[in-house]
Amino acid sequence: MSKKIRKTGILGGTFNPIHIGHLMLAENAMEYCGLDEVLIMPSGCSYFKDQNEVAAKEHRMNMTALAIEDNPGFVLSSIEADREGNSYTCETLQTLCEMNDNVRYYYIIGSDTLFSMESWKDPEEIFNRCTVVCALRSEEEKDQVRQKASELKDRFGADIIIMDIPAVPVSSTMVRTLMSKGMSCRYYLDDKVRDYIKKNRLYYT
Repeated sequence: MSKKIRKTGILGGTFNPIHIGHLMLAENAMEYCGLDEVLIMPSGCSYFKDQNEVAAKEHRMNMTALAIEDNPGFVLSSIEADREGNSYTCETLQTLCEMNDNVRYYYIIGSDTLFSMESWKDPEEIFNRCTVVCALRSEEEKDQVRQKASELKDRFGADIIIMDIPAVPVSSTMVRTLMSKGMSCRYYLDDKVRDYIKKNRLYYT
């Protein structure tokens, strides 16, 4: 008797800090694709980021745990935070697939990320091991995103789901900027995350 294939989403990111836009993206993807769960996966050392501007991974893991603790469909994953050196999506997917042969992974991204994925390390490995779930950020970009998805399918055999959901006008950069100016970030962040940031004096100048 064959095993039931489990559908698991992955939402990776620096989460510096994690905000409502991240959480809504994961929730919408879980509903849209009928996922059994979503791994919320803070990066360890992202080679795309200036590490001087990134909070320690322990803080980012703690904030993520607080943000998702009341959602039974979200699971905190430390697989990238635990790894020494840079975090590479291809290596993460390889490890996960070797650990779980009855899981199909769905890698959740915003549309801006779709245009850079072919420059990542071993993109063919990424597209071979997961379905990419791409959230549109605006109606105006729909044709461009569809064209890019078609190009990636032709080049790498990529399986890409385009998810049309309302954009949430918030970013971690915006949150950090507001906090550095002493301005309120209420409603952009989970209250527990906001309290954690204040307690640990993160992002304040």
